[in-house]
Amino acid sequence: MTYTAFSDRIRAASAAGTPLRLRGGGTKDWYGQRLHGDVLDTRVNSGIIAYEPTELVITARCGTPLAEIEALLAQHHQMLAFEPPRFGPASTIGGVVASALSGPRRASAGAVRDFVLGAVLMDGRGVVLRFGGQVMKNVAGYDVSRLLAGSLGTLGLILEVSLKVLPVPLREASLRFEMSEIEALRRLNEWAGQPLPISASCWHQGVLSLRLSGAEAAVAAARRKLGGEAGEAMDAADETLWSALRDQTHPYFTGGDMWRMSVPSHASALILRGEQLIEWGGAQRWLKVEQGDADSIRRTVAASGGHATLFRGGDKGVGVFHPLAPAVAKIHARLKQSFDPAGIFNPGRMYAN
Repeated sequence: MTYTAFSDRIRAASAAGTPLRLRGGGTKDWYGQRLHGDVLDTRVNSGIIAYEPTELVITARCGTPLAEIEALLAQHHQMLAFEPPRFGPASTIGGVVASALSGPRRASAGAVRDFVLGAVLMDGRGVVLRFGGQVMKNVAGYDVSRLLAGSLGTLGLILEVSLKVLPVPLREASLRFEMSEIEALRRLNEWAGQPLPISASCWHQGVLSLRLSGAEAAVAAARRKLGGEAGEAMDAADETLWSALRDQTHPYFTGGDMWRMSVPSHASALILRGEQLIEWGGAQRWLKVEQGDADSIRRTVAASGGHATLFRGGDKGVGVFHPLAPAVAKIHARLKQSFDPAGIFNPGRMYAN
């Protein structure tokens, strides 16, 4: 399907008021609120448009498989540093940006939006808009290309995206420490203020795991300073841990309702019923419960300065995403109206339209 064919489809849907469900590989169909509308399959719009390793930038069409992009980057010892969860081989780069989900390296490298340099978008009028230095009249003041990260396809069809890439670290190693949740949070915040090459962290069931990444000398020095249990190099078990956390194939992510809680890294332990797993230096905390009280969970997280998302399972009637403050909700509605006047793109996927 060409961009003209996309435009014709979108114009017809807008004229008829027919909802469209923008969908790539479908690996994140479970994420967000209800799925609604006729499927507009983005996978026909595939292919890497430009990649110059020396410039650390790759541009690809939305339906390009994430695996294809990562394979090409690996040939040049480069990576998407935010470590997007793959959720299977069908995952596409458009879905990566639209969902804005990041893996274990997020706390040290940055979020998806931090790596989006530009984007080509088709709005609800079927018009192609290019962002990355260009400002759209009705949304002046917003960095639109980054605004698309996490929009779940509600603003428009991402046709192309340009992403910053980074070199793969020369050396990586993992350390393990047996300690309580409170002690782990204290240590993580203490280490965050020091020049240590910590690229990922995970506390679960009384064990704190760290991943160190960087130059050989920096990793070696950090290992000596921090202590803990470690091998001479990152062994297969360590690699499996970080990969399993990234793709959520770790046993922790099976069964139960899963809440994703975003809080300041210095927040104290959250007293909630259920099993927790802590990442990102304390800033991302997962809660697995058999049946959770959404109001209670959100009140507790809000009291710590954060917000909670019903990530998997549970009753989506409580709202998957943390309710927006009134002022933010108005901005959200105005942006949606600017890009998608007829309200056809993934309606209700984030909040009730």
